[in-house]
Amino acid sequence: MKEKELKYKYLEICENLAGRKLKPAFDLLGKLIHENGLVQFSDEYRTLEETYHYMLKYTVEGIQDPERQKIYRKLIVSVYELADKLNEALKMKFSSSVEYEKKRVFKENYINDFSKELSALEDFYVDKELKSLIEEGEIKISDEKADARNHQQKMVQLFYHFWFRDEYSNEEINFLRKFFSNEQISESYKAFVISSVLLSLQRYFSPEKFELFFELYESEQNEISQRALIALLINFFRYDSRMQYYPALVGRLKILNEDPSFKRNLEQAVLQLVRSRETEKIQQKIKDEIIPEMIKISPNLKDKINLDSLMDDSISDDKNPEWEEIFKESPGLMDKMEEFSELQMEGADVFIGSFSMLKLFPFFNEISNWFIPFFSENPQISQDINLDDELNRKFVETINSAPILCNSDKYSFCFSIQNLPVENREFMAQGMKAEMDQFNEIGKDEEMTAPGKQAGFISNQYVQDLYRFYKLHPRKEGFEDIFSWRFDFHNSETIGEILKEDVKILRNIAEYYFGKNYFDEAVEIYNYLLTIEKGGEIYQKIAFCYQKMGMFRKALDNYQKAELYELNKLWNYKKIALCYRNLKQPASALEYYREAEKIDPENLNIQLSIGHCLLELGEFEEALKCYFKVEYLSPGNKKVWRPIGWCSFVSGKKQQAEKYFQKLIDDEPNKHDLMNMGHVQWSLGSRRKALDFYKKSVEKNDFTEQEFFDVFEEDYHHLVDQGVNQEDVPIMLDQLRYFIEN
Repeated sequence: MKEKELKYKYLEICENLAGRKLKPAFDLLGKLIHENGLVQFSDEYRTLEETYHYMLKYTVEGIQDPERQKIYRKLIVSVYELADKLNEALKMKFSSSVEYEKKRVFKENYINDFSKELSALEDFYVDKELKSLIEEGEIKISDEKADARNHQQKMVQLFYHFWFRDEYSNEEINFLRKFFSNEQISESYKAFVISSVLLSLQRYFSPEKFELFFELYESEQNEISQRALIALLINFFRYDSRMQYYPALVGRLKILNEDPSFKRNLEQAVLQLVRSRETEKIQQKIKDEIIPEMIKISPNLKDKINLDSLMDDSISDDKNPEWEEIFKESPGLMDKMEEFSELQMEGADVFIGSFSMLKLFPFFNEISNWFIPFFSENPQISQDINLDDELNRKFVETINSAPILCNSDKYSFCFSIQNLPVENREFMAQGMKAEMDQFNEIGKDEEMTAPGKQAGFISNQYVQDLYRFYKLHPRKEGFEDIFSWRFDFHNSETIGEILKEDVKILRNIAEYYFGKNYFDEAVEIYNYLLTIEKGGEIYQKIAFCYQKMGMFRKALDNYQKAELYELNKLWNYKKIALCYRNLKQPASALEYYREAEKIDPENLNIQLSIGHCLLELGEFEEALKCYFKVEYLSPGNKKVWRPIGWCSFVSGKKQQAEKYFQKLIDDEPNKHDLMNMGHVQWSLGSRRKALDFYKKSVEKNDFTEQEFFDVFEEDYHHLVDQGVNQEDVPIMLDQLRYFIEN
């Protein structure tokens, strides 16, 4: 069976169960069991189906049973569980993904004695403390490194054990509780193991895993609590339709939501997951806009900013005054860099493009390493980097303190320094340290004024770590890409209900969507907010969303409702008029532009728009007055040349039309300018010139011969009105066809 086929069948079963359609769910399950020879599930399947048949029979016969709904819900849960087992068995049998390859191999390496395992982990930290009291020596250092590597191997085994376990036994749950509460065990390794439980829950549903994450969220260690929160959000979203059958889990989430700090962390985490959708856009922007601009100035950059002397000077806060001269060569670059900096400060993932090629180090061949927090004591760092070198050690320590880099990128950065010359490393280390010290100082101040900032950095780093794994791992196709999900938490039955308990949080999420041009999602939330409280600004934003989505009738309705609130009337009038224009109602649009004109009579865009409406209504003389007013108030305004030329032509002012179309042709003519000039020349009697302009028009790359003739057909009556003999038209057009053919 192909994996894609299995995935769709499993999803279909789950959708049927979510919709309480047990008959089709049973049919699909029975078929999977029969066709794939999974006889080990036959008895369980038969028992569940018989139970349902009895329930149907008693219900039809009208037998009263106060426990019926409870039994019914329990039955649905049992069918879900059977579907999970079947799905997992089939994946173990057929899947070629790296996840199931490893799971098949790992079956001989599961941990059996957890008390012994915990004791061995604790011994490492006890031995380390004892050894620190002994005088240092070569043997001691060598032993410490070996012990650290062995300890990490045990952690990696734990990672795979809890990733590949479908359901956790009481013994395993108890071990994990002791593991996470043990004060001796490194916080980094605890955070590492959380990812294995996250991967396990994404692969195989288990209420016990949810319960564990709830407990871990209560941890006083941010690295633990924030990873647990991200894991909860991802999996509540993943299993949203199933949550209605697990009221205890939903109830626990509601209890947590009574805590203001949880609400703050929840809002941050939701926005971070939503923000991940921006990552590809940001990388494209860097690639298309920032890098090309930097390439333009790069040949002269070294000389202009005296790079050699900069490397000798101590780091200072002064900006190089010559930089402004450099940016003059590329005036848009400074604005783009400022925008880039703002994105970085708000937590956007701006570095993935820079680090994507640095995931080829052997370190990343091990899947578990994509999830391990960065810590300078990681034996894999000392294995590849000489930390006895003070410069290397300082560099690693500086990277460790960088909150703007995720853990995965820190490892990439760290391993890449081996290829840098010493002087470059020193320069980078000094620069990074100065920046990180300043950043951390700002962070401390912000933590005092805005609690939870540090927690936000950690959860954002974790989201970015996950993003890199799902987007950059060489065998990422074997995993369902969670970052292809819409992450519309407001539509989620569980998280959505939690978010709706705090209108402020929901409004902030809506504003984020709106600010990033995700108008579909923004309008969904704004429409919900309207059910709570009406407001002119919300009506306007709903209208704007619909306008951007091309739904002009809905946009118009909401702009007109916003009129009642006397909120920015000028802006509202212009938007209503714009909607009417798009709805092909120029007369109504004109009414609103006239109202806007009363408020701002010198606004040239309003005058232009009035002219366009009059043109569409065929009132060419009146339209010309508007266009000439714009030209008078804004000499050299090229926007008005085209409409002045056209209105002049259709109202019989042929020489005036020729003058303005000639201006366009001398500038940057488009296909319509050339065609219109052809019309003017024909009406003036210059047929040869007319054909030349028509030919040039068709020669434009974006104008096919058929499109030309379609537009010509629309203009035909204007040509006749301006004296062109209609009997000559087919002859001229055939001559044009011969020109085009040649």
